[in-house]
Parts: sequence; structure tokens; C-alpha cells
Amino acid sequence: MNTSLTLNQKIGFLILFGLFFVSILVGLLSPYSMDEQNLSMRFSAPSAEHWLGTDHFGRDMMTRLAGAVVLSFSLAILCLLSSSILGVTLGVWSAWAGGRVEQTLGVLVNVILALPGLVLVLLLSAMAPGSFLVMYLAISLVQWIEYFRVTRAITHTLIQSPERQLSHMMGFGKGYQFKRHIWPSIAPSVFTMAAFGGANAILMMASLGFIAVGIQPPLAELGLMSVELFPFYLEAPWALVQPLLMIALLVLSFHLLAGARNELINSTH
Repeated sequence: MNTSLTLNQKIGFLILFGLFFVSILVGLLSPYSMDEQNLSMRFSAPSAEHWLGTDHFGRDMMTRLAGAVVLSFSLAILCLLSSSILGVTLGVWSAWAGGRVEQTLGVLVNVILALPGLVLVLLLSAMAPGSFLVMYLAISLVQWIEYFRVTRAITHTLIQSPERQLSHMMGFGKGYQFKRHIWPSIAPSVFTMAAFGGANAILMMASLGFIAVGIQPPLAELGLMSVELFPFYLEAPWALVQPLLMIALLVLSFHLLAGARNELINSTH
């Protein structure tokens, strides 16, 4: 199996980690804070003093964008890690154990699926507006379902395979059987879902900011920044474009990673 990075994957990594590390450096080196206001500098155009200009409160746009990108990236990574680990673990356990375990988890999944994912995230986030922890838990609660369903379906087939049954007859433990027979088959799907999950987490966070139940001022968040700057799109269109562009680049980078993984899977068949 060829595991070298494709061009799309390299571009995705470059965009994603480039944005993250540049944002970290800006946050560490910037002489401004995210909530530092200067109304006399309101909507200043990009200059040597403010490289990306200022917003409607005279706050430095580069500093705020850097903080918002780090926040969005952190949420995406936390959500994809926790939801993938939980979903894969429960999916494999459900298929392997069967019986009441599978029935109970199936009922739980159906209950969560009774509401559209974004609606469920909105309801939970609205209970504690501005809470990063609640937002993270709500998005993870929605996203683990996909990992669970896909992993369970694949594992159901694999546990009946002659190779897995032979390992069992030879006395190998479940840990070895999972590592040798199950994980190699589910890993490509998990990586693809994780890439799309990271993009969806960023979009969900921005959507909550659009309707003012996400991260609250004075913290910087890409969706919230877009809403705050939208009334001034004629006065300072360059300011509004910046958070929208950051959302697009973050989502694009995750999608490139997912697309590259799909190409890699297809090339091995």
C-alpha cells in the first residue's frame, strides 16, 4: 500500500498548520490584545502599524483573527479526536459483543439522531452561551454517531472473516485481533470522517457565532466577527472578507485532507 502524501494532502497540511502556527506567533508577538479598543483608529486600512487594519472598535484585526483561528482549530482537533475515539470504541464493542450491548447502543444512537445535528448543537449551546466546553461537548455528541455506525458495519463483516476467526482459534487476544484484522480496514474510513468532522466542527462553531449563541464578546471567533462586521460591509469590505476567508481556508484544508485520503484508498484497489 502506498502511503506517501498526495499533492492535495500536502496542500491541506500546509494551509492548516501554516494558519495555526502563524496565528500562534501573532498571538505571542503582537503588541495588541484582542479586546484593546481605540475608537480613533476605527476601520483603519491595512498599514505598517496594523497589518490587516482595525475593526469598528479600533481593535487590531490581525490579533483578533489569530486568536479566532487558534480557537477554531483547537475546537476542530478536540472534537475529531474525542468523537472518533468514542465512536470507534463503541462501534467495535457493539459489533463484537452483539446482543443487549448492541441493542442498547442502537437505541441511544436513534435517540440522538431524532434531532438534526446542528439543531441539537444549537439547543445545547443555547443553554450556556459562550461556553467553549459546552460547545465542544455538543459537537462531539453529534459527531461520534457517524464513526459508530460506519465502524460497527465494517466490524460486523470482519469478525466473521476466516482470518479473524483463525487468529481467535490460535489463541490471540482481542487486542491483537483488533490491531491485525479490524483497524487496518476501518482506518481509512476513520481518517476520512475525521477530516470532514474537523471541517464540520469549524462550520458549526461559526454558525453558532452567526446567531449569537456561540463564543461571546470580547473574545474573537470567526463567525461572531463576521456578524459584527457585516453591517459595515460598504464602509470596510476588506474587514468583513478576512474572517470569511479564514473560515473558507480552514474548511478547505480539512476537505483536501479528506479528498486526498479518498484518492489514496481508491489507488490501492
